[in-house]
Amino acid sequence: MSSFIPINIHDPTAPTPQNTPLSHAPIAQGLSRPTVPDITEDNEPAEDEEGEENADSAMQSAMLGLVQGKLAGLLGKSSGYIESLPVEVKRSVEALKGVQVKQTELQNQYKRECLELEKKYSELQKPLHERRRAIISGEAKPTLEEIKAGEEEEKKEDPDYTPLPEATGEDATSAIPEFWLTALRNHIALSEMITDRDADALKHLVDITIAYLPPKEKQPGFKIEFHFSANDYFKNEVLEKTYLYQEEVGYEGDFVYDRAIGTTIEWKEDKDLTKTFEIKKQRNKNTNRTRLVRKAKPADSFFNFFSPPVPPSEETIESGEIDEDELEAIEEQLEIDYQIGEDLKEKIIPRAVDYFTGKALEYEGLDDDDDFEDMDDEDDDDEDRFEDDDESDDDIPARRRGPPKRGGAADNVNPEECKQQ
Repeated sequence: MSSFIPINIHDPTAPTPQNTPLSHAPIAQGLSRPTVPDITEDNEPAEDEEGEENADSAMQSAMLGLVQGKLAGLLGKSSGYIESLPVEVKRSVEALKGVQVKQTELQNQYKRECLELEKKYSELQKPLHERRRAIISGEAKPTLEEIKAGEEEEKKEDPDYTPLPEATGEDATSAIPEFWLTALRNHIALSEMITDRDADALKHLVDITIAYLPPKEKQPGFKIEFHFSANDYFKNEVLEKTYLYQEEVGYEGDFVYDRAIGTTIEWKEDKDLTKTFEIKKQRNKNTNRTRLVRKAKPADSFFNFFSPPVPPSEETIESGEIDEDELEAIEEQLEIDYQIGEDLKEKIIPRAVDYFTGKALEYEGLDDDDDFEDMDDEDDDDEDRFEDDDESDDDIPARRRGPPKRGGAADNVNPEECKQQ
């Protein structure tokens, strides 16, 4: 397609930095320097305008609250579809509910049999737990077979693992000091509960065991037992925490916690770690005499674990004796308490040595990976801000090392080709 150029144009070449005309372009002739008006009182918004804006904002907030209230009122309400179905179809729906009742009964039976299976294997593990307790306390020395099995397991995860040297002497102690205190402190939630004052008492913790409630009990559940040696804090040799399930499984097919029951700790005089004591002076208004009064205040402590929160009854909730904030706080405390009990049963007791060494921490929070965004799309310039760590991949144990990288294009380049380039 050809283009038409008027003959009165002397040079049809478009202006460039080399042939820009000396005269200003028409678009620049009518422009002037931008000016900023002076700030005076006349330019300030009037008070009535501000009042109108506030009124509009309040009106919008009120409308938003009204809409949200309407939507909240629709939750759980029927759309009318089920009610509009013919009678024969409704009868089929009721029949499905009847079938589901039988499915739920089988699910309850399945979960109870699973619980019995847990009890069976818990009993089978008791000799191993007793052996563990004896090694921790130093009552028994580990055998060469046990040591070799542990080293072989470590080599599977870390090929660079170096076997331990032979024992120095027959009389050397093999007891593991502060085993359970260290294991509990390596659990994220429990570490936040253990205070410095608690640590001295928990040094006397010699074992943690689990016992399932017998079948004769109306409610299924389990009991966690903390065994202590003689100490300066309390008289109890065993502190227990019992978790009870509801009789029927929940909607999702799992046992639902009902409540927890703790041991009453027999504290020795002035050794209650769940309280702090203050001494205050009081003056008698009539006689002007003073006296010293000792008052106790609740204190944060791991041993509050044995005084679990009590869920409010339905009557208390319906009567309004407890407000929503208090109810929410209690529910949060109960959830944390139940989770700690579950972790003790499923993680800490069966894998105590992993919590002692800290290996278990490598597997904590793996479900939270979705909370982090992929950083690969960020600028590579940020990498220059960080220095390379002296620790290479070869120095990292296999269980902490990432998967091996597959060979890319750079791995397939011929060195001779690089020289030619």
